[in-house]
Amino acid sequence: MDVNQYLEIFLDETKEHLENLNTQILKLEQEPEDSDTINEIFRAAHSLKGMAGTMGYKRMQALTHDMENVFSEVRNGTMKADSNLIDTLFQCLDALEEYTSTIQETADEGTNDNQQLIDQLNRYLNPGEKKEETKGKAAKEKKDVQEDTFAGKWMNIKVGETERLVFSSAKAQGKNVFGLTVYIQESCLLKAARAFLVYKAVEERAEIIVCSPSAQDIEDEKFDLDFSLLVVSECTLEEILSVTEVVSEIERVVGAPYECEAVPVEEENTDVPAVSTNTVQTTQTQPQSQSSQPQTQSTPTKANDKKAGGKPVVNRTVRVDIEKLDVLMNLVSELIIAKNSLVSASNTDGVSSSGFNEQIEYLESVTTNLHESVMKVRMVPIESVVSKFPRMIRDLSKKLDKKMELYMSGEETELDRTVVDEIGDPLMHLLRNSADHGLESAEVRVERGKPPVGSIFLDAYQDGNNVVIEVRDDGNGIDVQAVKNKAIERGVITPDQGDNMTEKDIINLLFHAGFSTAKEISDVSGRGVGLDVVKSKIESLSGEVEVKSQLGQGSTWIIRLPLTLAIIQALMVAVGGEKYAIPLGSIQTLEDISPSDIKLVQNKEVINLRGSVIPIIRLSDELDIESSKAPDENLVVVIVKKGENLAGLVIDELRGQQEIVIKSLGRYISKCKIISGATILGDGEVALILDANALI
Repeated sequence: MDVNQYLEIFLDETKEHLENLNTQILKLEQEPEDSDTINEIFRAAHSLKGMAGTMGYKRMQALTHDMENVFSEVRNGTMKADSNLIDTLFQCLDALEEYTSTIQETADEGTNDNQQLIDQLNRYLNPGEKKEETKGKAAKEKKDVQEDTFAGKWMNIKVGETERLVFSSAKAQGKNVFGLTVYIQESCLLKAARAFLVYKAVEERAEIIVCSPSAQDIEDEKFDLDFSLLVVSECTLEEILSVTEVVSEIERVVGAPYECEAVPVEEENTDVPAVSTNTVQTTQTQPQSQSSQPQTQSTPTKANDKKAGGKPVVNRTVRVDIEKLDVLMNLVSELIIAKNSLVSASNTDGVSSSGFNEQIEYLESVTTNLHESVMKVRMVPIESVVSKFPRMIRDLSKKLDKKMELYMSGEETELDRTVVDEIGDPLMHLLRNSADHGLESAEVRVERGKPPVGSIFLDAYQDGNNVVIEVRDDGNGIDVQAVKNKAIERGVITPDQGDNMTEKDIINLLFHAGFSTAKEISDVSGRGVGLDVVKSKIESLSGEVEVKSQLGQGSTWIIRLPLTLAIIQALMVAVGGEKYAIPLGSIQTLEDISPSDIKLVQNKEVINLRGSVIPIIRLSDELDIESSKAPDENLVVVIVKKGENLAGLVIDELRGQQEIVIKSLGRYISKCKIISGATILGDGEVALILDANALI
């Protein structure tokens, strides 16, 4: 069976189920008796098992099958969800995530059977031999009763003359004709999928001639828990039955040689096919894999929704491939460039007619609305990233032997999908940093008059055109003196530099590559990898990170990210004969400064602006362009901000505000940090986009 066409759907849904299980098992640990949580866990595990079986991932299916058995016992009240069981279940989730990652990379689940975890789960299910014997006896009695109920229903199938001709022809060629009846388990959610897999398995050994009920009815799940087949094969009955046994959620398959009234086969009758008639098989029995399989993927959700009662039956969300969205975004970009061309044409051709201006206004309205619509499609809640962190903090609490709780808010805050995909690792680093370096042990906290359980907060909220994510803790805070001493010891700064640095500058040394204040190297932190990675990753997303800390009270790490990375508002400026764009989000004010107002501090130019000393950056020097302004003329200064730091960018000329499309310059020009990209202007010229963060 070719399952590659369903691989993306499988991976998407598997990740959703694993996220759900992670959240629900954490909830179960807090509320072991909550029946809604237990039922939700059971349903998610059951769906995972069914999906893995449908895709043919036997190892994944085996593990989820035993997990489902454990959840079933918890649901029935015969087993309690204690701390040890929760630990084992989390280990199982880790194993399932490993399978999922391997499948994503190779389309195969790998060779790890996770037998140790399966044995552990079975020990919970069968704690004593006596119980095992009783269970075995009950199972045997149940099987004996079932033997009587599994009948060969194929005998009741009415066979037409065409089929009887095929059977007679087969027997004349020395082939076998068998009847099979397949019984599906009552608990099965995906009857059509199971039937489809039985079809595929049988077709490896035989040719299916008749199916009852019809293939279409089976695809539409218009049948009870059994269906029958009449097949022709050169194999034995045992060989055919053996391939059906591997299909999960099949209760039993019974079969026997099939006898029907013979029809004489005339040697010269060219209308009668010699058994291998794909025509009869396809038109009467073959379920259409193209249509049936996507149905089976969506079935678990519908079934769950019916059981849940309160949830809508139809899933109102749509998954869209991000590559398609990128194409759509590119089209919007071209539309904006077209609009800019019209604006440029209207300015150069003299006085424009009112109709022409109306067209431009209409085009501007359309492009703005289209842009907003596309951005909304691309926006996803950061919940998908942060949902795994409570589990991580729980594990760190045990590993570090510290009591801690994670409090999250703003999980519904939305960000561009490309940003959300990249933000997980930086946030994980900051949380691990808070848990390891920030929070003190329970004993130290009690001595300091704090609650023994440390608190870590993850808050997300929208602030204008940015999303702010804060990670804070009520721990020890940053020991500035210790950071300075370590930096001097490592040769990052000299003692003289250290004496002249502000507290904020010293804290920022934590972002220096390879810098760590950990006294011991552990697998949580202390390898000098983390905060420099956080900074570079955030800045690659056109964001910024800053730290606020108070010794003995705790630390706050603040990440600011743009809502979108594709289309922005920018201030167009000129330096020399070149045009540049400065993103509006980083601009504070525009100032007209006299040359006499420029002072020198430590041999660097600054201005005193309303009580604040602000360094100035002459873009003509940075960009190696000769300024078009005379030395005695007033300076046009754009005041930009990065965190709490301000700087003044000296330009030659202002060209107004414009909505621009960011085009990447590619990896060949990635070394030039002060240029973050380029845009195409209305007249076809290219303007470079300046990165104010890098300039500061």
